[in-house]
Amino acid sequence: MDRTVIAYVIYLAVSIALTIWVARTLSCNGRIFLADVLHGNEKLADAVNHLLVVGFYLVNLGFVALYLGGDETIEDTRGIFEALSTKLGVVLLVLGVMHLGNVYVLNKIRRRGVMEREQLPPVTPQEWLAPTAGA
Repeated sequence: MDRTVIAYVIYLAVSIALTIWVARTLSCNGRIFLADVLHGNEKLADAVNHLLVVGFYLVNLGFVALYLGGDETIEDTRGIFEALSTKLGVVLLVLGVMHLGNVYVLNKIRRRGVMEREQLPPVTPQEWLAPTAGA
């Protein structure tokens, strides 16, 4: 078998395994965060979590597939390692950027919710005062 094909098979296997591992980790640990962002609505948190995981898979596996091809032919074992390190490094960077992007957006949503909760008075007003003429 051609060394280039061997590199492709290894690249696909490792990239898909990494994508699945990261998606499962984000899904399990992100559910608690989503429940907080969505004010304890567990069903909505589960639905949003599932949609985020599906989107994560689509974007990352699409990138892995598009990044598979290359112009170079691999001549020796060293070439396999060099090609794999470059391709897998880029895949890992994309996975990291996707993760940080998700956390950033969810944190912005969470902060907005916290600010909205803090703007409400802790108790209802007990009386109303008319504005004074000098103010």
